[in-house]
Amino acid sequence: MRRKSILFATAVFLCTSAIAKNKEASPPPGPAKVGTQDFTSSASDCSADLDALQAARQLVNHDQRAPETHPLLASASDTSETKDATPVTIDLDQDLKLLEQKQTELAGCILGDYAKELAQDAAEPCFGELVLNFEMRHDGEPEQDIPIGRVPRSQAFFYEAGMTIDADGAPNAYHPDNSGLDDLANAGTPGRWEGLAKNSDGEPYIQGPNDPFPGYYVSATALADRSKAANDPARYVDASKIPFVVLPGMMARQLGARVGDFAVVFNRRNSKISYAIFGDVGPFDRIGEGSMALAENLGIRSDARNGGARRGIVYLVFPGSGNGTPRTIEEINAEGRKLVLDWETSISPEACAVPQSAMPAKGNQAVN
Repeated sequence: MRRKSILFATAVFLCTSAIAKNKEASPPPGPAKVGTQDFTSSASDCSADLDALQAARQLVNHDQRAPETHPLLASASDTSETKDATPVTIDLDQDLKLLEQKQTELAGCILGDYAKELAQDAAEPCFGELVLNFEMRHDGEPEQDIPIGRVPRSQAFFYEAGMTIDADGAPNAYHPDNSGLDDLANAGTPGRWEGLAKNSDGEPYIQGPNDPFPGYYVSATALADRSKAANDPARYVDASKIPFVVLPGMMARQLGARVGDFAVVFNRRNSKISYAIFGDVGPFDRIGEGSMALAENLGIRSDARNGGARRGIVYLVFPGSGNGTPRTIEEINAEGRKLVLDWETSISPEACAVPQSAMPAKGNQAVN
């Protein structure tokens, strides 16, 4: 099931970015090639499948709202002839199956005959290589394994997880009385502050009268402007403004990523995509975290205390793509677009899905 999910996510990555490029270009540039296929033409040919997917998603959204807003019920109420008719039944499970079917059809359209061959022989892995089985833990106990795949002909890696919301770097992220954007417990504990800027004695800095939020702590991120003082809130990447991803430090090192590298993040639930930067380092046993601004871009509730997404977020990270310094939103978007275009033009038709590991992970270690 996970392989099908990543197949679909990868296909929509390509489709959405290609469609976006077509809209932005005037006149349109030459078509990008995916293997031997004309992908610009392929994306255009799949417009009917994309429309069908959006209609199925809209139906599911209506199912989850009040019955009177359901499109079938609304249309029935417009005619007096239907007053005594049998009520229309809302079947969320059925509509969810329809949505999944339309997702599969869109992926099949984009990837063409090769996706059909994959569906017939799903046992054979073909989307790059499985480089890591990341073991998620909760309270020290194994929770689930997240396969990390590498894109063919590239150092880029990707995975699918949920998203917890990071407020670090925002000047109003943490307050001594716990009234900041995020719970103070997420910044650490006295003597072991991890999300706060500290002096040489380990004491956290508190913003003064000339800072953006006097009385709040100075919240730190791993990605920082080293030309600014450690107690300057502007030194750090503001989670409320900059879309960034958070990666476990050990995993990032294993895969060659460092803070300042670029990423693309995709929300499978609504097909929204955002470019991002690797802005902070998180716990060694958790994966799937992004800044408040990234969540906003993806249509995810961005409240650092109660927001986030449980599943369905695909992260694509490009190791070695950054310069280790904070970047503006314009730079993040420009670099992200370039990286995706380079990926599209180099990816081969052998790319299709992340293989599921046949063996349970032994901690967060590379498997090859």
